[in-house]
Amino acid sequence: MNNLNEEIIAKFLMGTCTEDELIQVNTWINASEENARTLFRLEEIYQLGRENYVSDQKSRIDKAEKKLYKILSEETAKQHNLLKIHTWMKYAAIIAVILLGGTGIGYWIHNSDLTNNMIVAVASQGNVEEVMLPDGTRVWLNKSATLKYPRQFTETERNVYLDGEAYFEVAKNRDKPFIVESDAMRVRVLGTTFNLKCNKSQKLAETTLIEGEIEVKGNKDEGMIILSPGQKAELNRTSRRLTVKQVDARLDAVWHDNLIPFEQADIYGIVRTLERFYDVKIILAPGTQLKNTYSGVLKKKDNIESVLKSLKNAIPIDYKIVGSSIFISALKL
Repeated sequence: MNNLNEEIIAKFLMGTCTEDELIQVNTWINASEENARTLFRLEEIYQLGRENYVSDQKSRIDKAEKKLYKILSEETAKQHNLLKIHTWMKYAAIIAVILLGGTGIGYWIHNSDLTNNMIVAVASQGNVEEVMLPDGTRVWLNKSATLKYPRQFTETERNVYLDGEAYFEVAKNRDKPFIVESDAMRVRVLGTTFNLKCNKSQKLAETTLIEGEIEVKGNKDEGMIILSPGQKAELNRTSRRLTVKQVDARLDAVWHDNLIPFEQADIYGIVRTLERFYDVKIILAPGTQLKNTYSGVLKKKDNIESVLKSLKNAIPIDYKIVGSSIFISALKL
């Protein structure tokens, strides 16, 4: 047994292995003295990291990086074996993700040549996480999204790579374009706010512009489009068509702060938005006032009834929930 599943190693370090997994670990240790030494050193690094855990996010990343490079240096000095270095990098990444995962986001250092270092941020499943880039750009990663970026940007441009969905507030710098690469499309900006969704498992890749101006183009010569605020670019992976549509751009990014925005929206527009986010059917009673409009934000909550209660405080309505349907009528005074 030459290799041990990475997930089992992580569970062993955290003390969550099942009985069968402990048997696998024991078999692997007994297979060679090198395996036993490897696991022993991994345990040392993990425990050391736990004892010296600090709350500041940047300090944690720097601290973890120094530890990983120290281990790599020791291994390189002992044996100039590239394969062994890569093996240690894999195990070190496991430890870094465990140690730094306390905030809900995992970080590790990726080095293909030990000089060009990159940081990879991964939002844990079920969580939305915020990342601050070296230039001050703020990025919110949606559930399970991955962002790869350099510790320092070059003097001419700022390049990052995204897998999944993220909301960007890009720091303005007209002399240094900010470029987001993904599996299907490329977005180039100077300073703006936009949402990019590009999951390899989904048919459509899409970018929605909230503020500023961005250039969007497909990675396989599908064309190039300049977006204005309120526009969405969609790339169909099957037909390879790149199209633009007018949307309420802010609604595409509600996931990043859970605030549903309304601007001069009538009751019809409000209920259509609630239907979108809560997968319900809302029926307006005859005579419901449609002329009045409302502006503001509504906190997205776990269930539709909690939202309706908040909405009732601002708009004179009554509601009745019957299964997955909701009946709304004007409040009788």
